[in-house]
Amino acid sequence: MNYIFLVYFFILGLIVGSFLNVVIYRYNTGKTIGGRSGCMSCGKKLKAFELVPVFSYLFLRGKCSGCGARISSQYPLVELASGLLFLALATKVFDSNPTFSPEQASLYGASILHSTFYILFATIFSILVVIFVYDIKHKIIPDGLVFAFAILALIYQLLNLDYSNINLSFWLNIFSGIIFFIPFAALWLFSQGRWIGLGDGKLVLGIGWMLGFVHGLSAIILSFWLGAIVSIAIMLTFQLKGRGQNITMKTEIPFAPFLIIGFLIVFFYPIDVFNLSLLFNL
Repeated sequence: MNYIFLVYFFILGLIVGSFLNVVIYRYNTGKTIGGRSGCMSCGKKLKAFELVPVFSYLFLRGKCSGCGARISSQYPLVELASGLLFLALATKVFDSNPTFSPEQASLYGASILHSTFYILFATIFSILVVIFVYDIKHKIIPDGLVFAFAILALIYQLLNLDYSNINLSFWLNIFSGIIFFIPFAALWLFSQGRWIGLGDGKLVLGIGWMLGFVHGLSAIILSFWLGAIVSIAIMLTFQLKGRGQNITMKTEIPFAPFLIIGFLIVFFYPIDVFNLSLLFNL
């Protein structure tokens, strides 16, 4: 894949990331995603040169040109993350054929399938970026977004199944979302929402259908490991700074970001934590 092609997808991701910032700030606020963006402090409408992803933030030194208020670093971080994700997707989808069989390629055409799967993945990743940031900011996962992810993931799973070989792995993959949702829902119900949120259970629906049973389980296990490491690190940091009274084992820490990071790791580097592929012939 030539460099111009890669730069195109990176810039596309930056532009989409700028739009995702608007979605993050306006979702569930009663505001539409249309209309010009403005300063959150003084309301000044932003000019074209102030809307260039990442570069406008750097050029303005992170401050509003009108009132001098600081601009949240969320803007360039989301734009940059989206750019990198779109770039990584391009290398995965267009440099190799991990998403469809040779039979599908001969039937529909490889270029059409490449483009279709890229659009599907890009849409899913955009939804996950919004969920990631929204859960950090508000400690809630919007139903509209998480169900959109689950539906798109199920569509991908149905498109990717091998209907000529209906065996145990077939049924595990097609029901993987439900299989993963049940224990999360049970934990939520048993703890009355104190241990884990039901939104996390809804999120694993999409993770299971997107990755299948074996890799979906690996992504969830990795997310728990990452969550535990980060939580312990935060508690130790607060203890060392003499502010340990502000955070305990019961402190609410958003879990969706860890689920999404685990998902991304396994999506790009298919890890089978327990070698279940050998057991289920997946």
